[in-house]
Amino acid sequence: MYDLIIIGAGPAGLTAAVYAARAGKRVIVFEKEGIGGQIATSPKVENYPGIRCISGTELADNLYEQALSFGVAIELENVEGIRDNGATKTVVTEYGEYDCKKVIIATGVKHKKLGIDGEEDFEGRGISYCAICDGAFFKDMPVAVVGGGNAALRSAQFLSGLCKTVYLIHRREEFRGDKMTADEVVSLQNVIPVLSSTVAYLHGDGALSAITVKNTVSGESLRLDVSALFVCVGQIPSNEAFANTVALDNDGYIIAGEDCKTNVPGIFAAGDCRTKNIRQLTTAAADGAVAALA
Repeated sequence: MYDLIIIGAGPAGLTAAVYAARAGKRVIVFEKEGIGGQIATSPKVENYPGIRCISGTELADNLYEQALSFGVAIELENVEGIRDNGATKTVVTEYGEYDCKKVIIATGVKHKKLGIDGEEDFEGRGISYCAICDGAFFKDMPVAVVGGGNAALRSAQFLSGLCKTVYLIHRREEFRGDKMTADEVVSLQNVIPVLSSTVAYLHGDGALSAITVKNTVSGESLRLDVSALFVCVGQIPSNEAFANTVALDNDGYIIAGEDCKTNVPGIFAAGDCRTKNIRQLTTAAADGAVAALA
């Protein structure tokens, strides 16, 4: 019988593990892929308080070692579901069942990808899924943003204050985001809309140096010299296994407020997998602390 089972070994889950273990609780963390979550793939992290610059891999390793040092058990097992027994819970994995008093779901999200050749090769070498995280690395350089929703519009707006030129690529004739926001963004002098277009090819030797976009109406191709491509075509929360246990919103995020409480007593949600406005490394860590203390 564990005091706490945490599902997900990203910043939210490992922060929760550290807080709970330091409080004397018996804790186990399950992770189905790799320790550290999405941040582990980032070549540089410069926006975590108190750490001027660190690689995502090193940060993930530090979180892992810190949790282990407090006696946290960490297992690479895929969680297939949770059974609510009232006062206790049973977490079902691919290898067995584990009983506990409380559960924290911290499974994070996955960024939707473009699905074009070379995308994975250029991740961390010009392709990014977070303008706030990585925009500063491309100061005074030409960049592109692909997407038509509010996330893409906000990313282009943020990058316009840093980068020389921001190409805003969308497959339709009009942006899907709020009209007021769209009008504000396209009015910026260094933001260039590229509508009715999709990214067809990625170019570069080791690092991204250009992209080719294809017009969906005319079929014409256009090469854009850019140092980075920020992909903002949506996120996918990893909550399918819990759909029959806790309440999800229409986009698949676990409904939980700043207190990280779900609709089921004893089950909490922390980090990017829950309903929230800001999904950043610092807010994930904050959720982990909140959920563990709760």
